[in-house]
Amino acid sequence: MIRAMVRRALVLTAAFVAGLTPVTCLGEGNNRLPTKATKELPPELLSLLQQKKMPKYSPIVVRLFKEEAELEVWKQDTTGRFQILKTYPICRWSGDLGPKLHEGDRQAPEGFYTVTPELMNPNSSFYLSINLGYPNKFDKANNRDGSFLMIHGDCWSSGCYAMTDEQISEIYSLARDSFLSGRPSFQVQAYPFRLTPANLARHRNNPNLAFWKMLKIGNDHFETTQLEPKVDVCNRRYVFDAQPPPNSPHPLVFNASEKCPSFVVNPEIARRAREKNRIDELEYSRLVEDNLPVAPIYSGLDGGMNKAFLARFPGRVTLAKVMPYASYLPQLPPIPWIDNDGSLTSKWFGVSFSKPIVCDPARASFPSGRC
Repeated sequence: MIRAMVRRALVLTAAFVAGLTPVTCLGEGNNRLPTKATKELPPELLSLLQQKKMPKYSPIVVRLFKEEAELEVWKQDTTGRFQILKTYPICRWSGDLGPKLHEGDRQAPEGFYTVTPELMNPNSSFYLSINLGYPNKFDKANNRDGSFLMIHGDCWSSGCYAMTDEQISEIYSLARDSFLSGRPSFQVQAYPFRLTPANLARHRNNPNLAFWKMLKIGNDHFETTQLEPKVDVCNRRYVFDAQPPPNSPHPLVFNASEKCPSFVVNPEIARRAREKNRIDELEYSRLVEDNLPVAPIYSGLDGGMNKAFLARFPGRVTLAKVMPYASYLPQLPPIPWIDNDGSLTSKWFGVSFSKPIVCDPARASFPSGRC
C-alpha cells in the first residue's frame, strides 16, 4: 500500500515536472528545472501538514498583507475547508498602500489573482519567483498596466512581494505541489492590510477606501466560509461567488468592462458575509465616533518590511522616490446591484473616485524594475 502511494506520488511529480514550461522572467529561459525548483518540503513543514490533516498535494490560497508585511499560506484540509498553514514575514514590498496603476510606479498589486503553472519561474534571477498574473481582468478593465509582478526571493522589491530565499523555497514548493491535486491554479489575495474595522477606520480618509471595501467582500466570503471565493469581473468591479438567478435559462457571462448580468450569491455565503459586515460596520462606526486617529494617506516611504528583518537588512526601506501615490487615483463608476435575492448590497460599492488618473512626469524618470 505504502509502496503504491509512493509510486503514484513519483509518477505525479514526474508528470508535473515534464509538463511545466517555465516562463522567461529575468531567468535564462532554459527548460531544465534546477534542483531548487524540485526540492522537497522540509521535514518540519511536512510534519505540520500531517498535524493539521492537510494532504501534501491539496490546494492552497496565498494571502498578502502589505501594512503588516505578512504572507499567509492557507491549505485545504481533509474536510475540504482552507485552514491557515503558515504565516511568513514579508522581507520587502515596495510602493505605498493602494493598488498598482502603471508600469514603473513601484506599487505592489492589490486584488485577486490566479496563478497557473506557467507563472511559476524556476529560473528567476531572484532565486525562485511566482508571477501574480498582473494585470488581471479587473486591472485591464481599469486601464492599469505593468508586468513581472511577483512573489520572489532575494529580499529586494520593485513592485513585488519579496521574501528570503529560504522562505520562497517553501512557498514555491507548496505552490508546485498544490497543482498535483488536479487544480489548474491557485488564488492569491493581496490586501493593503488586514481588513479589520480598526484598520479601515484608521484609513477612512484614504481615497482607496471604496476599492478596499470592495476587496473586503471577497475577504469576508473567504474568512466566513473557509472556501476559496469564485471571482468574476464586470462593470470594472470584482464580483464574488456569483451564480445564475433561480430558473435562469442562461449561464452567467461576465465582461469585465460591461454591465453586470443579473446574478445571485449563494444564500449561505451571502448570509455569513452580510452578518460579518454588519458587525464590522458597527465597530467601524464606533471607532470613527471615538475619533480613532487617522493614518496619513501617503507614508513617504518606499514600501515596507516586516520588523523581523529590520536588523538583518538595515536601510532597505528608504524614502519614496515617486510622487505621492494619492495623486494617481483611478476613476471607478458606482455599480447597480440587485438587492432582493441574497446578494450583497450596493452600499458597499456606491462610492466612486472623483479624480481622474494623472500621469506625473516625475515618475517617468524612475526606472521600472522588473522582478
